[in-house]
Amino acid sequence: MDILVFVPLALIVGFQFLKGREQRRRILLLGGYLSQYRIEKLMETVTDGYLRALGEDDAERRAQIWSLLGTAEQELSTQFSRFAEDFAKVWNDKTQVSTLSFAFPHADKLLPKYTFDARHVLAVHAHGIAATARNERQLSPRDKAYTMTAEILLMQHTCHWYCRSKAVASARTLARHQTSHAQLIAAVSPETRAAYGRLTGC
Repeated sequence: MDILVFVPLALIVGFQFLKGREQRRRILLLGGYLSQYRIEKLMETVTDGYLRALGEDDAERRAQIWSLLGTAEQELSTQFSRFAEDFAKVWNDKTQVSTLSFAFPHADKLLPKYTFDARHVLAVHAHGIAATARNERQLSPRDKAYTMTAEILLMQHTCHWYCRSKAVASARTLARHQTSHAQLIAAVSPETRAAYGRLTGC
């Protein structure tokens, strides 16, 4: 094989191998912590409940659904806060996330200035979910549901960003929820938006 063909091909194969290995390591690490909690199921319960409440015509029945959702929101908040506290114990060399749009193997080591610490951002999400569950801003049920949904989806975006890349996380959010990353940032609470922006540069 011509050396001019072999060298670029070897570099591409090596790049893909290193990228895949790093992503698998991150998925296993984050998944190992998340598997100890019912966060995913609670998120589904909460978001599905919002859709039922918003689509309910009977006022009494709608009020009952909102009331039941309050319990699920508090449980989600508790579970996610515990997860964030547990994940905060991970060594920081395993929690750095590249701010580059694309996945680049070991970018956290090679380009440390272009990273943020996932532990700190997950703590921001935990606070945002908890504050919304307590309804500290005294929002209407509809507005609270809108804000909580944005808090949840932005948190999911961070998890996908940590495991894959910003571009993959944003594409997945847009495909699954027809919502852009920028729209999520605009829809969360002002406190979450400010803290998230400081840490990620978004």
